[in-house]
Amino acid sequence: MISPSRKKVTLVIALVVSLMLWNAFTQEGVNDLETEFREVAFYRNENNTGPVKRVYVVTVSDTTWSELEAFGNFQPHNKLGTTEVFFFLKGSQTPTKLNSTAPYFPAEFNIAVVGKYEKNASGLTSFRKYPMD
Repeated sequence: MISPSRKKVTLVIALVVSLMLWNAFTQEGVNDLETEFREVAFYRNENNTGPVKRVYVVTVSDTTWSELEAFGNFQPHNKLGTTEVFFFLKGSQTPTKLNSTAPYFPAEFNIAVVGKYEKNASGLTSFRKYPMD
């Protein structure tokens, strides 16, 4: 027979595990945003022991600035690494290959960049509208 105190401990543990699972499966993500995002190009350096650099080129169906910034916040980031996302409107000319150093793509595409999100090595974020003007 199980003692009443053991039942209480088991109930508390079950409750805590249930809350953790519920929280893990109900968090918002990129799919919860209304704007349509499509990754066109991606670069990640090979460095797994030091700073990791990630650069994305993404097309968007709309320039809802808060959604573009939220999309950037959802992207992976490593401590001491950088994450940059360049946003282009759907249907505009976009680069499909990226260089390992800035500028990551030819200057001919600069005019089509509608936004740039960046998270630096300290974890600070910035979002700029029309950053190449």
